[in-house]
Amino acid sequence: MRPTIISASESIITLCSGRKIRQQSNTIQYLDGTITNGIVVKGFTIALPYNYQGCEMTIKDKLVDSYRANSLEPAKFRTDSKIKWYRTKVDKDLLGELMKTSDLHGLRQVICQLGLFFVTGLLANSAAQKVSTTNWFWSMPLLIIALFVHGTNGPFMGLVAVHELCHKTPFRTKALNEFFLKLYAFISWSDYVWFRPSHVKHHQLTVHEDYDGEVVLPMTISMKDWKFWLGLLAWDPAVTWTTLRVTYERATGHILSGDRGKDPSWYQHILPDDNLRLRKEHRNWSRTLLLGHAIAAAVFIGTGNWFLVVVFTFGTQYCGWLGFLCGVPQHFGLSSNVPDWRLCCRTYTCSWLPAFYYWNMQYHVEHHMFPAVPFYNLPRLRKAIIHDLPFAPHGLWNTWSHMLAVHKAQLADPTYTFVPELPGSTGHQVSDSVVELEALLAT
Repeated sequence: MRPTIISASESIITLCSGRKIRQQSNTIQYLDGTITNGIVVKGFTIALPYNYQGCEMTIKDKLVDSYRANSLEPAKFRTDSKIKWYRTKVDKDLLGELMKTSDLHGLRQVICQLGLFFVTGLLANSAAQKVSTTNWFWSMPLLIIALFVHGTNGPFMGLVAVHELCHKTPFRTKALNEFFLKLYAFISWSDYVWFRPSHVKHHQLTVHEDYDGEVVLPMTISMKDWKFWLGLLAWDPAVTWTTLRVTYERATGHILSGDRGKDPSWYQHILPDDNLRLRKEHRNWSRTLLLGHAIAAAVFIGTGNWFLVVVFTFGTQYCGWLGFLCGVPQHFGLSSNVPDWRLCCRTYTCSWLPAFYYWNMQYHVEHHMFPAVPFYNLPRLRKAIIHDLPFAPHGLWNTWSHMLAVHKAQLADPTYTFVPELPGSTGHQVSDSVVELEALLAT
């Protein structure tokens, strides 16, 4: 909910949600409690922690609630985890071989993917320049096809590529990992500064309530919402606007807006106020995104190539259909609060093209069990431990046939979770602190 302030005075602000807050020196008093975080109401300005001038101002209710939670209530996410994870045994020498990184394999992936992104972007720009009133009947369909092909690759340039680069496993040379991490994150407007520590926690505490806020189960799919299909098959301007707004907020040092559907309190948990170094890095990265993309857009427009703004500045924000099909199966419909990645992660197999786009993350059980194994060695890892893994469907069609059946069952019974049949339990246990250390070493 995003309530609007409909009246304001020096002492009282009334939200359209009906909640009132009263100024008392440097505190704001709720009807049901008091928060003391230096929030000050001055006439028609509310610092929460943003300043919006004028009578019509908007804030997020959760921003206030988050401040209140920090001072009056226990933290939403806990830090006292003691999870013993099940892990399949792997020969020590083989695992050491699988964990070896390679600059050649890493460069092959990024050169092909970045090359495809830039080539399809230039083709789309060329198609746009050829559109006229005399040839629109063939040039417009050509432009739409070019944008669709370009946009299909775009979503994989974001947290798919950024995810693996955050693990620092694609390249043997760490400087190459960092360079391409920042390049991909810049192109896709990705917040890698937050994502890296968040993802360590996700590996350590996978889909455990009160511990993992990166992925929260159960997940829902809103197939009857037209905006859902707009974002999958075309462009949802609300997504672009949210990206710009949230990036601006972070550039000014505010992080309580969350990230594209993430719980704002998880952001605060990962980037606490007292971690000044990380908060500064986070703020500076957001400023880099805004300034860098503004300069690039100005160059595009100034040189008469304004359509490059569509294909490069915002080229990762439309036609997300394949990214959706590949990414949602990771944890959808599975069990939370279980210490076995075979029960809370899903592996499927697919042809080479989706696997290339998706950086082999279809091997998701394997990736969670052994996060230090680079993506190009995951197929070999699967062969080594397949005897201890549940059945994996092949192809997106079969995977989604299964997924939709799970979705239908959850609509009928919200408590339903799919529990795959396990071949056995011949592995061993590792503590979540060991997993955290492994994920940290891999990041």
